[in-house]
Amino acid sequence: MGNDRSGAGAETVSGPGYALLLAAGPAGKQRLMDAAAALPQLAAVPPAALLGTPGGASVVQLVDPVDPQTVLTHLRTAAAHPGPVLVHLAGQLTLDAKQRLPHLALARTTSRTARYTALPWHWLAAELGLRPPGSTVVVADLVADETAWPPLTTAGPSVLAAGLTLYGTVAPAPPKRRLATPDYSRALAGLLRSAAQRPPLALLHQRAALEAGLGTGPELLLDGTGPGEAYPPPDAAAWAGQAVPAGPTGQAGATGPIGQAISAGETGEIRPTGPSGATGQTGATGQNVSAGQTGATGPVAASPPPMPPGPPESFLPADPRPVPPSLRPPQPAHAPLPPPPRRAPVADPLAATHAAIFEAANAGRHSEAASMAAAWEQEAFRTAGPRSDEAIHWLEVRADLSRIAGDPARACELWLAVADARLGNGEPAEHPEVEGAVDRAHHQWQFVTDRTRAGALAPLLIELRGRVPGRRPGALEAVRRRAELLRAPARTR
Repeated sequence: MGNDRSGAGAETVSGPGYALLLAAGPAGKQRLMDAAAALPQLAAVPPAALLGTPGGASVVQLVDPVDPQTVLTHLRTAAAHPGPVLVHLAGQLTLDAKQRLPHLALARTTSRTARYTALPWHWLAAELGLRPPGSTVVVADLVADETAWPPLTTAGPSVLAAGLTLYGTVAPAPPKRRLATPDYSRALAGLLRSAAQRPPLALLHQRAALEAGLGTGPELLLDGTGPGEAYPPPDAAAWAGQAVPAGPTGQAGATGPIGQAISAGETGEIRPTGPSGATGQTGATGQNVSAGQTGATGPVAASPPPMPPGPPESFLPADPRPVPPSLRPPQPAHAPLPPPPRRAPVADPLAATHAAIFEAANAGRHSEAASMAAAWEQEAFRTAGPRSDEAIHWLEVRADLSRIAGDPARACELWLAVADARLGNGEPAEHPEVEGAVDRAHHQWQFVTDRTRAGALAPLLIELRGRVPGRRPGALEAVRRRAELLRAPARTR
């Protein structure tokens, strides 16, 4: 979860899971998204598969609540659950008129009443941020209204990830008289329904964004990288220069009616908790949850960070292993033109950027390094596309940063995403970059000591090892042997 300062996003909690699926938005003309359309597809995913929990899962659907205290009560129920927790949010972001802080709009929210009728985003962070690291993930499919979008693009998506492991997307408001559709949620649900084994969330997010056609437009992608702090204080928040109210401390009850709330028990039974009392039935199977990385110590700009002054320095990692070839700045397709007469050649700005990033990482400032890399990856998504060489390059940078930070599970997850993206682009299995990505994922996986986390990564690694056997004989068999050991009951003394 987001309070893991080392950047680890590993699932560290086992047992039955709990999912809260919230779809909300103002009534009438102020509604910007058909948020409720996200829920039918997600409800069709077996609860255990939604969370990746073999022990089953409880799922609660909350549709168009009118009172933030009602939502707070459900959040506290989720936060108190001992097993893995997933919170899915579909709807729209707005700012309150007084403090200019982000809120999730609810059914009665208007531009003037957001402070009292919408859910403060920092309540979400305050409730879920107290859970054990690696136990919680938030998935968001949001639009931002005209008050929230400009400061969000300035502060960057990580301002929402403060204290949270957050995946998803935020888009600007659609044109007037049109409703945005939760395409990311639909793509995510489709992938979960069709996957024999649940892939790591970094890879699941990447595939969902690609299938939803995201990454080339103005929308912001939330890739699991967050500052890892509580909701940013006034001097770090781009939203407002005023103090952030303290998170809720007292137990709150539901003080108003809700449109609909459906809960699914650990055996898969879905039962409505609203007034009607109707019931339904679904099945439940499951795998293992993997949560994303958390990192930076404060919000980052959506545009790339400024270049450091002075000449570029080496950005080799601290250990003796060479930097992967793809961590070198991408080469242009054609030879660069010589500099004009009487002008000295300009140093490669990307090399300077790598210098700043890896200098921070090797100095132990892992959150800062991850934040900078995530900002550059976001820029590559927007300018070149999610499967572009530039985007893959920054995915590789983030994977190596996770290795340096001592998070082999996250490094493995990201290298698997790199290999999947390269193969998806048509690169052959014997291509050095593809082989290198799978080899590095395999290498990092061997250092994952958490049995649940290692077991969750094993199926995808086996699948990729089958396609990309590499140059060392017996690599696939080695993965299978360890996967068998992980499935065996742990020995107790």
